[in-house]
Amino acid sequence: MNRVVRNYPASRLPEDLREGVDTSSTVTVWIVEDEKPPERVMTLEEIFSVQGFRRRTAEEITEDLRRQRQEWDS
Repeated sequence: MNRVVRNYPASRLPEDLREGVDTSSTVTVWIVEDEKPPERVMTLEEIFSVQGFRRRTAEEITEDLRRQRQEWDS
């Protein structure tokens, strides 16, 4: 997501944005680009075929979570 922040003369704002603003002041304008939805959602088969993806057993996942919790408590 792109974000641009600019200090901008209020007098140069479009008319609908100048309402209630002192036109002799400077305003801060934030421009945030909306996130675009993905063109297509990946299927499970595609996700599983991604290089480096490895299925884990429930025991492996549980052990990983326990190890992370121990690190957080340290």
